[in-house]
Formats: sequence, C-alpha cells, structure tokens
Amino acid sequence: PTAGYVRTSTLEEARAALARFEAPYVLKADGLAAGKGVVIAETRTEAEDALADMFGGAFGGAGAQVVIEEFMEGEEASFFALTDGTAIVPFGSAQDHKRVGDGDTGPNTGGMGAYSPAPVLTSELQARVMAEIIEPTVRTMRAEGKPYQGVLFAGLMLTPEGPKLIEYNARFGDPECQVLMMRLQSDLVPILLACAQGTLEGTEIAFRPETALTVVMAAKGYPGTPEKGGAIALNDAEAEGAKVFHAGTALKDGALVANGGRVLAVTATGASVTEAQAKAYAAVDKIAFPSGFCRRDIGWREVAREAEGERPHVA
Repeated sequence: PTAGYVRTSTLEEARAALARFEAPYVLKADGLAAGKGVVIAETRTEAEDALADMFGGAFGGAGAQVVIEEFMEGEEASFFALTDGTAIVPFGSAQDHKRVGDGDTGPNTGGMGAYSPAPVLTSELQARVMAEIIEPTVRTMRAEGKPYQGVLFAGLMLTPEGPKLIEYNARFGDPECQVLMMRLQSDLVPILLACAQGTLEGTEIAFRPETALTVVMAAKGYPGTPEKGGAIALNDAEAEGAKVFHAGTALKDGALVANGGRVLAVTATGASVTEAQAKAYAAVDKIAFPSGFCRRDIGWREVAREAEGERPHVA
C-alpha cells in the first residue's frame, strides 16, 4: 500500500497533473537529491513554483522527472529489514526528523536527528509491515529474476488505514544508522555476509533493550548552501558515554572544521527517549561550534507521550 501518484517529465505536464490532486501537494524529484528532493506545497501557487524550480535544475538531473503524490495523513516511521533474496530478518525501527527547524518547521533535510526504537511502530504494526510491504517486495523481485540482497529501509506513513509505504532506501539511512548501531549487540559483518551468500535463514539479531537518540549538528545555511570552514572543538562530549559520529568534517592545519551541511551526529542511549534525549543534548552542549546549529527537540513526540504515561518498548 502506498500513495496515489503521477510521474511527469515536463513542467507543463506536471502543472496539468496538479488538477488531479488536492492540497497539500507532495512533489518529489525522481532521483537522488541527498534527502532534500521532496517539497510539500500548501497551495497550488506554491506547488507550481516548486515544480518550476525542480524542472529548472534545482536538483540537477534528479529533477528530470517529478512525481506528484497524494498527501498522506499520519505519523512517519522507519522500518528496517535484511534479506538474502529469500529469507528476511527484521532489523528494528526508528523515527527521523526531516524538517530543519524545531516543531517540524522549515524545509526538508537529509535528517536532523532520530531515535530508535520507534514505539509508535508497535509489534502488531511491524508484523503488518512485514506481511503487507516487505515480504511481497522481496518475493516479487525474486519472481522477476532480480532478487534483492542487503538492507531494505522502508519509510512509512502510519495512517488511520494502516501503514503505507512512502519510499524504499537500499541502505541504513543517515541519521537512522547511528541509532541502530548504538543499540546493535550482534556482530554486523557476518549478518551482512549471510545476506550476500544467501545463508540468512535462521539468523538471530540482538539489540540492547534501550533507546538511542542522535542529534545532528549542521553548518549555518543548511539545507541550502552551508558555511564551510567553521571551527569545531569536541571538548569532552564523549566523556559520559555519548558517541560523536563525524560527517561533514575535515582537518585544516590539524584543527577540526566543518566541511559540509550535516557535520556531526551526537548520539546517546538511555532507558527511555526522555533519558537518551537529555544525555544527547548534554553532549551537544559541550561542543563548541559557533557556526553550527541543531534542533533542540529531537524525540519530542515520544518525550511527550512518555510524560503522559508508560509506552510499550518495541524492538
């Protein structure tokens, strides 16, 4: 199950196709755009302006075709699975924060933070995702003579009608990978080798029974043109068990500087999202990065739910 859509190849075709949809309009550059190729336009005018940008080269070759989709109401979550082309093993869940600003405001990014697991993706919903989305995908690709082996990352919308697929990624995701790896107890290498060799059947994957949360620190200007060269001092950010993953960083004359849009992913674990969030931001606050910024509300949905009462822990 997924959203209704139309694929368009010209600006005129795309403008005409808008009449088939109601606002808000979901517009996707049909190519790789570093996680920033999706625009949600609230009005017809905004949609037409965004289409003009896409077909005008805002996303390079990724905008040669543009997909217009129906808007799906619900909460987003990510589900991961590994497959060797036949056997499939679930690999946990996460929830990303795509918008650049607090309160999920501003343009989309590659991801400003995430936590795992995502309790909103209950065990019952995960079983539905496997049966209705993941298993049919793997089965159909095998039947077509194009078996898929590796990571399947299903971006989901949890609608009132049930989980619907937004997109697939053939990778772990960034920053979802960071929170998954912080929780993973099993050795990843033999698991991936089993995917490649067709021996995944019976493989058990163990995760620590805790929550991991990561906060992305980005350079000013992101997700537009980021400021490069800004000085960074990590200080003792990892002293209390947090982990700082590097992305857009470089060494200049022996000093750490920003060299991209998303620069660091500061990650911590805890018994709850609330605890992991507090530890992650405590580590963020130890880092000196004057030309950087981050969201201050990563995990806000689950923190609010935890404040209202206990939620079941989901692997």
